Amino acid sequence: MKKISVLFFFASLITIAQTKDEQQIKRIYDAALTQGSAYNWLNHLSNQIGGRLSGSVQAQQAVDYTKAQLDMLGLDRVWLQPFMVPKWVRGTPEFAYIETNPGITTNVPICALGGSVATPLVGLKANVVEVKGLEDLKALGEEKIRGRIVFFNRPMDPTEIDTFESYTGCVDQRYNGAEEAAKYGAVGVVVRSMTLRLDDYPHAGAMSYGDTPLENRIPAAAISTKGAELLSTTLKLNPKIKFYFKQNCRQEEDVESFNVIGEITGTTHPDEIILVGGHLDSWDLGDGSHDDGAGCVQSMEVLHLLKTTGYKPKRTIRAVLFMNEENGLRGGNRYKKIAYEKKENHIFALESDAGGFSPRGFSFESSKANLERAQSWASLFEPYLVHFFKEGYSGADIRPLDNGEMVLAGLRPDSQRYFDHHHAENDTFEHVNKRELELGAAAMTSLVYLFDTYGIVN
Repeated sequence: MKKISVLFFFASLITIAQTKDEQQIKRIYDAALTQGSAYNWLNHLSNQIGGRLSGSVQAQQAVDYTKAQLDMLGLDRVWLQPFMVPKWVRGTPEFAYIETNPGITTNVPICALGGSVATPLVGLKANVVEVKGLEDLKALGEEKIRGRIVFFNRPMDPTEIDTFESYTGCVDQRYNGAEEAAKYGAVGVVVRSMTLRLDDYPHAGAMSYGDTPLENRIPAAAISTKGAELLSTTLKLNPKIKFYFKQNCRQEEDVESFNVIGEITGTTHPDEIILVGGHLDSWDLGDGSHDDGAGCVQSMEVLHLLKTTGYKPKRTIRAVLFMNEENGLRGGNRYKKIAYEKKENHIFALESDAGGFSPRGFSFESSKANLERAQSWASLFEPYLVHFFKEGYSGADIRPLDNGEMVLAGLRPDSQRYFDHHHAENDTFEHVNKRELELGAAAMTSLVYLFDTYGIVN
């Protein structure tokens, strides 16, 4: 009889805890959907500031604006973390065409890839060789590549349900294509845009020359998917066609920029830090609403919602808006360096960098015990249609923090539309749904609440 009473007592405690958690999460969601500020913050970032390329005036305006908004939340501490960032400038708009015969041309949309060198002032025109990936270069050899423009035309795999897996499967041609093609004597590269959509928007993104000397670097551009289809079809009909493109991008001296940081100090375990974050910089073609203005304002909203609901965290909750994720990751690395120097104890970090679409769940990089604990909370999120709690990638800016003991997580929204906008001119405010953005912020805040309440398994 005594054993039954003890079991009943512990079962009652579990039920009380679940009820408490359900009530707090309901308060969080209600506040996000009725008193949230994320959408208004994003409106200003997108429509009053615009694209925030690392090192640009707009990036600095975003730093000033978000710090001011965090100051207004009445947090325990708000500060800027300085460091130097690269400053790559696109210059005048790019121009390109396919020439089927002398004087007979068809214009196609392109954009310079981030970090690329410029073409000659008069532009670059050459014959084209099409490949499906880096491995094709070796098979073709220098004889068939020298003096030509290499056209990388491997599309994202449409059979992958997780579009981030599809992106990962072909992004190497964008990042390393120019470096590898130059080894075989190519004079330039054109890369199919990383999107499953067939449209006229070229998608930017970072590329690297590795250790290639400056004098041997060749210009690299992304071509829209419709442009890529036209170029590929035209090449099949006439392998002797030429491609012309002109871009005026340049790399300038590094400039100072900042991570923007705000925190609520914990009441009982202030030395244990829970981090939420996104990256404040974006590419310059659109206004960076999904990538990653959404993640920044959702991270700010976590602090706002905790205060709005009257919740006083046990642990320190810190929002970090990282700078220079897109073309260097210096913000994430700088934050990690300072955290290690100060011997800060980060137990949990959550990043939102997958767009402001409907939240579907979270992916975790952690020990098995901590993954199972997180999965035990999944039922609390089911009323909000958040069900994905699995092992997987967290986020680029928080990964440098990984010490093998903490928990890293990434918000996982529905991914089907993300690459329609990623790094493109149509990554703009009107493509963000207010309710979806708010639901994502609420999901993040709820997960932060649970990790704050129960900690991690050591």
